[in-house]
Amino acid sequence: MKILITGAGGFLGQFLARKFLEDGSHQLVLTDVMDCPVPKGSKHPDNAKVIKGDIFEEVDNLVTKDLDAVYIFHGIMSSGSEANFDLGMKVNVDATRLLLEKLRHTTPGIRVIYASSQAVYGRPFPEVLTEDVFPTPEGSYGAEKMICEYLVNDYTRRGYINGISTRFPTISVRPGKPSQAASSFISGIIREPLAGKECVVPVKDRSFPSWVCSPRTLINNLVHALTLPSDALPSHKRSVNMPGLLATIQDMLDALAKVGGEDKLQHVKEEDDQELGKILHSWAYKFDNKLALDLGFKPDTSFEQAVREYVDWVKEQEQLDA
Repeated sequence: MKILITGAGGFLGQFLARKFLEDGSHQLVLTDVMDCPVPKGSKHPDNAKVIKGDIFEEVDNLVTKDLDAVYIFHGIMSSGSEANFDLGMKVNVDATRLLLEKLRHTTPGIRVIYASSQAVYGRPFPEVLTEDVFPTPEGSYGAEKMICEYLVNDYTRRGYINGISTRFPTISVRPGKPSQAASSFISGIIREPLAGKECVVPVKDRSFPSWVCSPRTLINNLVHALTLPSDALPSHKRSVNMPGLLATIQDMLDALAKVGGEDKLQHVKEEDDQELGKILHSWAYKFDNKLALDLGFKPDTSFEQAVREYVDWVKEQEQLDA
């Protein structure tokens, strides 16, 4: 298959690209506005082509008639979208609409997997959230994601694309540097202390819950999304909440201590950040993933396992760099 991945310079794009490059039958087009290397350790690196640039400028080069599938990962994260409304709308909505229009006219019916978010939900929350709960986002990021979900629905209903919107839990443990996401600390609470660096947790309440998923599990689920038959969902309802698990700040600290050692806890600083707190407390944290599970998507086993997977990934990267 020939697959386009936008936002491919980010960690998810890199992880997904490496997963597809395990199979020599796949051809990838990787694009981002920032540096977007072919992932280290890829089995078939020559099967990937990198196009660095803005979607507004490069869309004609990105979308060709021989494309089989597209993963839409580009975007401005939650706190970044809240801080800069115009930039968030341009990148998260306008660029996505432009891409969908180009796909509609060049490769009608193409499979599109859109990266959405649990941020589409807003308070008041029911006891348990499902896809039947009406989304009422409380931030610009969630609103922008919901706008694009509606586009995916209607473009699919009309036969322009064969789309599915995958609503991500918070991903932990993310490699790399802290991001603009309000949830960045949910990876930082593990990643930074393991590296001997300080992480500031912007919530002092250790019972604060988050709905999380490991990168490995999400990547496997994104690959699975490519295999779903077009009639697996109604043509006008294409959104699925990806499986996650509930983890409190205390659960994360316990996993850090168990995997990395008690001494790593000294690198965690807890303080209340009222601005970030407004965003964090507007996010749902308890989901019923029956639809996703019925469609064949898989959940994580534990947060501790996600931490162990991250440690294994770090060791692998050190070996590749040696």
